[in-house]
Amino acid sequence: MLDRVLDRFLRWETVLLVLCVGVFAVGSANSSEGAGFAGQGNISFLLLDYSEVALLAFALLPIVLTGEIDLSVASTLGFCSALTGTLWDAGTGFETIVPIVILAGVALGSVNAVLVVRFGLPSLAVTIGTLGLYRGLAYVLLGDRAVTGFPENYRPLATDPIAGTFLPYATVLVLFVGAAVAVLVHRTTTGRSLYAIGLGAQTARFSGIRVDRVKFALFMLSGGLAAVASLIYTLRYNSARADNASGMELVAVAAVLLGGVSIFGGRGTVLGVATALLAMAGLRNVLFLDDVSNEIQNVITGLLLILSVLVPVVFKPRRTKDAPLEPSDADTERRAGADSGGELRRNHQGV
Repeated sequence: MLDRVLDRFLRWETVLLVLCVGVFAVGSANSSEGAGFAGQGNISFLLLDYSEVALLAFALLPIVLTGEIDLSVASTLGFCSALTGTLWDAGTGFETIVPIVILAGVALGSVNAVLVVRFGLPSLAVTIGTLGLYRGLAYVLLGDRAVTGFPENYRPLATDPIAGTFLPYATVLVLFVGAAVAVLVHRTTTGRSLYAIGLGAQTARFSGIRVDRVKFALFMLSGGLAAVASLIYTLRYNSARADNASGMELVAVAAVLLGGVSIFGGRGTVLGVATALLAMAGLRNVLFLDDVSNEIQNVITGLLLILSVLVPVVFKPRRTKDAPLEPSDADTERRAGADSGGELRRNHQGV
């Protein structure tokens, strides 16, 4: 009983929650009542500032659970933003632009899926390549131009809070997407399959899971969510540019890994990623209010990314401490099959 309580207390999600509380406590201590960090206006800005990152992180989470990665999400966002600007500049109505852009994001995700699933290429190499490809296509569409003047009746959805509250409309969308991902990952058979694939793809296939179909759908979902994030980003800054969201993929990956999701797949929770996002947003806001330069903030993001890679090693579950350090592929598959029951139950219910 004591071991079980201690294991729960030492879970990475608990450590992140303590870190999150600490960041907000430090920020609040340096602000006067109704102003500074603790002011409703700043909290609203804090949540809004990370809305696109959160959407990209929730898009990445299921993919990383399967042991894959999509580093092209920010470039997909940039291309979709450039496409939005191109269509708007050509006189297309915004109501028509929205579905076209979302379909374009899904199409870009499908390109990644075909290369990874159908051709069996490593997702890391593929998405590094499409990261550059999609960003280049964005420049083909817009070049160095910036398209502005988007409709005023839509902009409040990406910039303003709900009347009478500090909660932005964009944050409500993020909460909805996060809840949907949580239900998918932790409360459905498909979610259980994600963990099984991450623990051992071959074992998952022998269990009847359609691994290729699941991965294909996840890359399409990633592209679609990146397109939605592009619409929010474009409206929030009232600017469509080819370089929109450059480098944001690293922040999204850092949030996912810092949230306790194993880069090798098979372990992680939506709660951990959501808490990591909140902690990172709070830390960025505190640094912003203290006039810390973007260069230093980028250094801190890099350190968080390194820390997130160390998380699975430092907080390794007790039952794996006696496992061989370098098991063969066959041993890995056998152990994944043997341990998958308990591992899947623990992670599948970890909302």
